Amino acid sequence: MVEPLRDRARRATGWRLRMNGDVRPHYVICGSDPLAYWVVKALLATESPAGRVRVTLVVPERRRSDGPDGRDVEGLQVIRTDRLDEATYRRAGLTGADGLALLHQDDVGNMHAALCAQEVEPRLRLVVRMFNTSLANGLRQLFPDSAVLSDASMAAPAFVAAALGELAPTHFRHGGRTLYVARRADVRPGDVVCGLAVTTDPALVRVLPADEAAADVVLAEATGQPPGTELAARRLVRARRRRQPVAVLLRAIRSFATRKIGMAVLLLLAVIAVLGWLNARAADLNWTEALYLTLVTTLSGQDPDVTKAAAAQVMQVVLNLAGLALIPLITAVVVDGIVNARLALHAGRIQPDRSGHVVVVGLGNIGTRVMAQLNDFGVEVVAIDRNPDARGAALAQRLGVPLIVGDAGLEETLGAASVDTCQALVVVSADDGTNLRAALNARSLNPEVRVVLRLFDGDFAERIQTAFGIGISRSVSYLAAPSFAAALLDRAVIATIPVDRHALLVTEVPVVAGSPLDGRPLAAVARPGEVRLLAHARAGQRLDWSVDPRMVINAGDRLTVVARRAGLSALLRETTPPPPPAPAGAPAPRQPEE
Repeated sequence: MVEPLRDRARRATGWRLRMNGDVRPHYVICGSDPLAYWVVKALLATESPAGRVRVTLVVPERRRSDGPDGRDVEGLQVIRTDRLDEATYRRAGLTGADGLALLHQDDVGNMHAALCAQEVEPRLRLVVRMFNTSLANGLRQLFPDSAVLSDASMAAPAFVAAALGELAPTHFRHGGRTLYVARRADVRPGDVVCGLAVTTDPALVRVLPADEAAADVVLAEATGQPPGTELAARRLVRARRRRQPVAVLLRAIRSFATRKIGMAVLLLLAVIAVLGWLNARAADLNWTEALYLTLVTTLSGQDPDVTKAAAAQVMQVVLNLAGLALIPLITAVVVDGIVNARLALHAGRIQPDRSGHVVVVGLGNIGTRVMAQLNDFGVEVVAIDRNPDARGAALAQRLGVPLIVGDAGLEETLGAASVDTCQALVVVSADDGTNLRAALNARSLNPEVRVVLRLFDGDFAERIQTAFGIGISRSVSYLAAPSFAAALLDRAVIATIPVDRHALLVTEVPVVAGSPLDGRPLAAVARPGEVRLLAHARAGQRLDWSVDPRMVINAGDRLTVVARRAGLSALLRETTPPPPPAPAGAPAPRQPEE
C-alpha cells in the first residue's frame, strides 16, 4: 500500500518545519476524558520508520472528571490550557504536525477548534469526534482530508448485543467476502474462517487461542442468516407479547391489593358477599335473586320490614352500613389513583410495572444510541437519567420511551423502572460510582438480571467482575480508541471486534522491503493470544484465504490479520525496516516536557 504523494509531501514539509531536529511523526491530541487516554496509549505504542511517534496532549487546566484523561501518561508533551485557539496550537507544535485529533464531547466546540487549526496548518490530517450526524457531514465537506468518527456509534452495538445476551453484531467486507462474528454452534463448519475467543468461562476469556478448535466465538462467512442480535430481539418481543395480557392482569391485582385503601375495599366486599349469601339462604332465593337483593340493599337500602326475622333485620342493617362505607372507599381509590398518577408524571416515575424490558441508565451519547437501537429492534425500553434535559431526553419523548428522572443508584428509582422484572440493565452514565451502585442495587432487586456495566477504569472493571460476579462490563473509550488512532495514523482498520473487555482489530498490513518479516515464512506472523493471520496477497494479486504457513513473505505482500492492539503494534514493527542511524553531529530529539 503506497502512501499518496500528497501525504508524503505534507509529512516532509512537517519534518522540515520542526526546529528541534526530531523527525519522528508528531500528533496533537485535544481531549480530556478516557477516549483521549486510550488514543494516546495506542499512539505511543506505535512505531514508525523514524522511531516511536511523538505525541502532544492538550488538556484543560483542571481535571473535569475522575477518570483518566492522559495527562499522567509518560512519554508525551502535555499542554494545559482552557482555550483551543491558534496560540495554543502553535505552542503545541501543530505547524508541521502529521495529525490532529479533536476528542472533546462538544460537537460545536470541535468544529470551531478544527477551523482554528486550519489557520495554523492547512494541510493537516484531522480526526474529529462527533455525535451529531449533520455536523459531521458538514465537517467532512469543509475538511476533505479528515475522519469524523463517533465513539457512541462504534460501541453502541456491543452494548445492545450484551443486553440481549448475544455477541456484538460485527459485519465487514474484505477481499470479496462478507465476514461476521458468531458463535460456533450457530454456523456451519464450512463457513468458519478462524476461531476468535474461548468464552465458556466468563471469568477467564481467552482471545485468539492457539487451539482454534476450542474457540466458541468464531469469524465466519455470511450466508444470509439474520445476526444473533436481531434474532434475540425478535424472541424477546414475541415472548413479551405472549405473556403481556396475563402479566397486566396480575400486576393490576397486585398493585390494587397492596394499597391500604384497596385492602379495606377487599375486606368490605368480602363482608358484603358473606352477608348476602346468608341473607339469600334465609330468604330461600336463587343466586341471581340473591345478587340483586344484596346489591340493592348495599347501595340504596331497603324499606324497613318489621315482620322479618331478627337475623334478617340484622343482616339488612349491616348491609346498609357496609354500603355507606363502600361508596367513600370507592371514591378514595379513584382519587388515590389519579393523585398518584399525577405525582408520578411530575416526578418522572413510572407507575405501571413492566416485565421483560431493558432499562438504560444514562442518556448521554452512548445511552441515547443504545436506547434508539433497542427501540428499533422492538424491545421495550425504560430510561433513567438524573437530568430531565439530558442529550437523549427529547429522542426518548419522540420514541415514546418512558424517562425516569432520578438517581439510578437508589433502589426506589430502580424500582420505579421495574428493574426487579426487567431482562437487562444497561448502565452507561458518566459516573463510575453511580454506575456501580446502580448495578449492585439492581442485582439485589433482581439476582437474575443481566448487567451491562460501563466503567471507564479498565483495572477497576476487572476487579468488579471478580469481586461481585458482574460478568459484563464495557468501556466505550477502550472499544473506540483503536479506530481513532488508526484514522490519525492514516491506517485503515477494517473492523473492530469487541469480545468481553477485549478489542480485536482486523487490518491489512503491508510488508516493507528490509523489514524483519521480509523473507520469512507466513508461519512467523501468527502469535497465539496476539495475532492471527487471515489472508495473504502478493503485490498486485488478490487475497488468498487458504494460507500456506510455509510460503515465504516478500516485500510488497499484504497480510490481513486479526490482532490485539499490542500484537498489532509488534507486527507493525516487524513489517517496517528499522530506522537509519542518525548522522554524526545531529541534535538529539527533544525530550517530552510538561
